[in-house]
Amino acid sequence: METTEGEQRAVAALEASGLTYQLTRHGRVGSLAEAAAARGVEPSRIVKTIVVRRGEGDFVFVLVPGDRTISWPKLRELLDVNRISMPDAAVARDVTGYERGTITPFGSLQPWPVVADARVPGGYISIGAGAHGVAAGLDGSALVRALGATVADVTDPETPA
Repeated sequence: METTEGEQRAVAALEASGLTYQLTRHGRVGSLAEAAAARGVEPSRIVKTIVVRRGEGDFVFVLVPGDRTISWPKLRELLDVNRISMPDAAVARDVTGYERGTITPFGSLQPWPVVADARVPGGYISIGAGAHGVAAGLDGSALVRALGATVADVTDPETPA
């Protein structure tokens, strides 16, 4: 599998963080369940990085367990804003340097603030590493400390489709 520029940036940032991590390369997958199986973790231990817009030119990364979804009322209350939104894929790429599905706080073009759901710390997690099918497995508590993340309950259980 060829290393992308995004993966190189993410891995360089992971290295610079001093975190102990294990890089996994499994290629593209079609679902969270496939990603979890490829990474050898429960779906709840996969951490999705969601870009949220607080205002014009003001974004935040939200780290969401794989089996959960952002609770917009909880997140608005935490951020003390009346309105937040998810930018479209092009804007997210412009402000992070990563295309949707590969976004990670590590190596982002801008060091946006990070909010980690309360379920991220406290065990092994797998987070994207800048390219499709590339992930870093590491301790969730160490991740939160390294990113200086605000930890709060900002998610709800994912509702089955």
